[in-house]
Amino acid sequence: MARPRFRRRIGWLPKRNYFRHEGNEPFKLIEITLTLDEVEALRLADLEGLYQEEAAKRMNISRPTFGRILEVVHRKVADAIINGKAIKIMGGIVEFELSNMEF
Repeated sequence: MARPRFRRRIGWLPKRNYFRHEGNEPFKLIEITLTLDEVEALRLADLEGLYQEEAAKRMNISRPTFGRILEVVHRKVADAIINGKAIKIMGGIVEFELSNMEF
C-alpha cells in the first residue's frame, strides 16, 4: 500500500484557471488538467528561476519529488501548446503559505 501524499506548500494562486487557444471551439476542446502544486513548481522553477533544491524547500517536498513534478508539468504544457489542447488548473493536495501569498 502506498503511503499518503504530503501536502505541498504553495505561495500563489493563479488569477485564471482556464486557458485555451484562440479560435478553438470550446465544445470540441480536449483539456489537460494541471494541479495547483504542478503550477507552483512551474512558477518557482521557470518564472522565478529557482534551483530545484530551493524550490523543493519552499514547497516542503524533496528535491527528487520536485523534479518529477516538474517533468510531468513540462510534458503536459508542451502537449497543450503543440496539440492545441486547453489547460485547466484545479486540485492537488496543497497547503497555502499565507505569509507569502500573492493574489
